[in-house]
Amino acid sequence: MQTNDNPLPNLPDRKWRKIGEKAIEVALFLAAVSSVAITAAIVGILLYESFRFFSHVPLWRFFADPNWAPSDSPESGQYGILSLVTGTMVITLVALLVAIPMGTIVAIYLSEFAKPILRETIKPILELLAGVPTVVYGYFALLFVSPILQMLVPSMGGSSMLSAGLVMGIMIIPYISSLSEDAMRSVPVALREGSFAMGATRLHTTLNVVLPASISGISAAYILGVSRAIGETMIVAIAAGGQANLTINPLDPALTITAYIVSVSKGDIEHGSIEYQTIFAAGLTLVLMTLAFNIVGHLLKKKYREAY
Repeated sequence: MQTNDNPLPNLPDRKWRKIGEKAIEVALFLAAVSSVAITAAIVGILLYESFRFFSHVPLWRFFADPNWAPSDSPESGQYGILSLVTGTMVITLVALLVAIPMGTIVAIYLSEFAKPILRETIKPILELLAGVPTVVYGYFALLFVSPILQMLVPSMGGSSMLSAGLVMGIMIIPYISSLSEDAMRSVPVALREGSFAMGATRLHTTLNVVLPASISGISAAYILGVSRAIGETMIVAIAAGGQANLTINPLDPALTITAYIVSVSKGDIEHGSIEYQTIFAAGLTLVLMTLAFNIVGHLLKKKYREAY
């Protein structure tokens, strides 16, 4: 009986294995480069088209004009982006006032108090909310939430920032609760056991040990919720009213940046006109807002990670 004393594989097998590994390495590299290239292309297009827009409309007018009513003529149009920014921020704030407390409470319960079988049942159901089309949320806000709010506040119209913000907050809850629960469950069990050994209750341990230890992951979940709310389109397009108003009253209708971009991108406006170029200036403003929130979130995450 003959045995193969050479433990190494045959040379042809090693050659094909190296070729396969090299092909996988090249494919992963191309995937990484393509994502960076696509991002750079998007930013480049926004900068180029925005530069063309600002060559007709001064930058100070873009930020100082209180009204937003673009037209083909730079002299007759009104280009105050603050009305769109205000509507976006008010709706986002309302959504976060709903989503952050509810999402955090749900995460605390699932992580620290729920039994395993109950956790495995509730969490997938919650995550189903993230899979519901946003247009469904929009009509839910318009046809269900808005009439209830009108019963409570008769002076409110059929569309409002409050209605859109409340439903958007419900939509964001799964994002915050799921990521926050994962962050809390990643806290070492030894920290909990040490707290219990000192005589602390489960609630005291959760609030004073688990939450501080997982604050970096929870803050990341909050920032994701902010970015998701700022970039939401269909809910605000359907339920917020579609009127550009420089107001912070959530009972009033408003127009957000994303909703305006959708309304202009339908194809009714001539391509290359000043009114068409406003969507790139608005999109660049939205990108800068999201970037600012992500930078703040990164700094907070880094600070709390170093502290704990």
